[in-house]
Amino acid sequence: MSNFRPNIMSIPPVVKNLLIINVIFFLGDSLFGSVFGQDPVRLFGLYFFKSEYFMPWQYISHMFMHGDFTHLLFNMFALFMFGRILEQVWGTKRFLIYYFACGLGAAALHTLFVWFDYSSMNSAYVAFQNTPSPTLLADFLGDHIPHAQQWVYDFIDKWQENPDSPNYINQGTQIFQKVISESINVPTVGASGAVFGLLLAFGMLFPNTELMLLFPPIPIKAKYLVIILGVAEFYFAMRNAAGDNVAHFAHLGGMIFGFILIKYWNKHSSKFY
Repeated sequence: MSNFRPNIMSIPPVVKNLLIINVIFFLGDSLFGSVFGQDPVRLFGLYFFKSEYFMPWQYISHMFMHGDFTHLLFNMFALFMFGRILEQVWGTKRFLIYYFACGLGAAALHTLFVWFDYSSMNSAYVAFQNTPSPTLLADFLGDHIPHAQQWVYDFIDKWQENPDSPNYINQGTQIFQKVISESINVPTVGASGAVFGLLLAFGMLFPNTELMLLFPPIPIKAKYLVIILGVAEFYFAMRNAAGDNVAHFAHLGGMIFGFILIKYWNKHSSKFY
């Protein structure tokens, strides 16, 4: 390891092709949306397996879809900066395995989190069906949709004035069903899970390499950056920061599965890589 000197001017084949495929998917997404009026996210974004839009291939295809140009830019920049070095260290085959293992691991942990959330919603819905009340609806929204639109809270206030109204009970039931339905029809897109796995691997292979942050522009050793990112993602995941549109559990999944795979390789090989 100490004698390795990466060629910083070259882009190895896997990283190069991943960059190209991601850009093609992004341009294709824009083309289909503006010209053909189609939404490729419905086909290639990752949906929860209870969703009517779920397809098995989405566990792979979602890694090549991105929400906007900034999302694509940051992921591809990280792939270029760290992926090319890791591919030169590990070789094409091992790097390819690692990249997709992290991406699939990220999707798996994210799916598990959505399943727990979905199960919690269903339990709350069963309790609500047994004894429908504005209080149960308010508690449900507080747990799962803390930033619901104002009209929903206005409706709850009116319902509390007449808690036995069949009309209000029916509307409350519809709100419950809509929230649950929308929760399983939110797509997940992006290579961020795999990219977080790359950051983890770089921090393990080159822990004392100093990296220059963009915000703030200060140097930091790779091992400390990885620790900070991991702690931050765990914090936001535990807070269940609804409304930030970030799959924090997917980021954690990429790091966790990357760590497990690296440790496995380390244990079953005379070399780290």
